[in-house]
Amino acid sequence: MAHEKNHDYHILPPSLHPLVASVGAFVMLFGAVQWMANDIPWVFLIGFLIVIYSMIAWWKDVITESVAGDHTPVVRIGLRYGFIMFIMSEVMFFAAWFWSFFKHALYPMETFSEGQWPPPSIETFDPWHLPLINTLILLCSGAAATWAHHALVHDNNRKDLANGIILSVVLGAIFTVFQVYEYSHAAFGFSGNIYGANFFMATGFHGAHVIIGTIFLFVCYLRVRAGHFSPEKHVGFEAAAWYWHFVDVVWLFLFASIYIWGS
Repeated sequence: MAHEKNHDYHILPPSLHPLVASVGAFVMLFGAVQWMANDIPWVFLIGFLIVIYSMIAWWKDVITESVAGDHTPVVRIGLRYGFIMFIMSEVMFFAAWFWSFFKHALYPMETFSEGQWPPPSIETFDPWHLPLINTLILLCSGAAATWAHHALVHDNNRKDLANGIILSVVLGAIFTVFQVYEYSHAAFGFSGNIYGANFFMATGFHGAHVIIGTIFLFVCYLRVRAGHFSPEKHVGFEAAAWYWHFVDVVWLFLFASIYIWGS
């Protein structure tokens, strides 16, 4: 047949998702500048809603393609490579915040940090209280995700798969609640000193990644309940597990450098 598919690749039909997502991201960025300059959040919120809509609609299409059988072994390899490159970009993103932190910690300047690190006027967190508890919570969440992955790949145990994922989600949510509690009791703010700016940018962006990863895993839980994933085809859950372990590793570096060494 002239139109019969004779390859393992998936040719995507024309889609507006890239254009809509790009417009939403630009509107959100433009709105963020307005929000910081003029205290007007509406443009940012409009762009944010466009981005959220694009994410939901686009990923829904990807899930539909997977269920329809379009994700052949070749396509799945491409998806894995793409997600690995995304995680590499995230590594470089966090490297910027670590670079800033260590630069000011090793070479404190009078202008930014009162010539000492941490600045004498800053009361830092005790790393062996709530930060240590949060570390254990996040590590247990990562272990639960690994348990779920093992249950799927080696035993195709759907019950342990679902239980492991939902346990990871619950522990991730608890981590976020404790992080908010810690922020609310911080003795320093974001502005006024480089220590506070570095602390909140590094740990805050990590907290955002925890929220994203928690949602990622919860979507995987819903997909498990819908009968998705098999020992051979589970790229969506595999990506969620990789992302969650990346979040774990970043937190270990944050805990060791900012909370312990930096205090």
